[in-house]
Amino acid sequence: HTHLVHIKDYKKFEILGKTRDDAIGEAFDKVARVIGLGYPGGPKVDKLAKEGTPNITLPKTRFENLDFSFSGIKTAVINLHHKTPDINKADLCASFEKATTDMLITNTRKAIKQYNINKIALAGGVSANSYIRSCFTNLGKELNIDVYYPELKLCTDNAAMIGSAGYYRYIHGDLSENTINAVPNLKIGE
Repeated sequence: HTHLVHIKDYKKFEILGKTRDDAIGEAFDKVARVIGLGYPGGPKVDKLAKEGTPNITLPKTRFENLDFSFSGIKTAVINLHHKTPDINKADLCASFEKATTDMLITNTRKAIKQYNINKIALAGGVSANSYIRSCFTNLGKELNIDVYYPELKLCTDNAAMIGSAGYYRYIHGDLSENTINAVPNLKIGE
């Protein structure tokens, strides 16, 4: 999932924008696999990008609202790799990382202005990416807002976030019967 969510309380939130196709983490994993880095792709793209220069122009999808699309950039990188097998993979990773982060920052900047937000929290696997963290840190300094990140050890699996959400539901008395079943495609807020 790639979402921009306005959190008003642990149980009150509004989805401001979401991905219309591939999540950013999925795009990182697919790009890494195609260019031969393996899985999980996020940390490997992050590491190789540090050796490169973001000198390759890649498409960035923009919408009128705060939604995201990462399938186009993922496909562009894959096609570029197939058409130019000798392309510098470090430069390709750095360019991919920069372009995807630019999309995140652009929408976050719009949300901050539109909703008068004064703090940002990143979560999920991609929040471990050092370039993404540095760009959000810079955005926070530029706009004088607080930016929060989970510890790196908590960025590898959604289980910690699910556990935290469950904890806050529990302390607010929001309990479920033991007979409930998993719903793998449940949407946030349902």
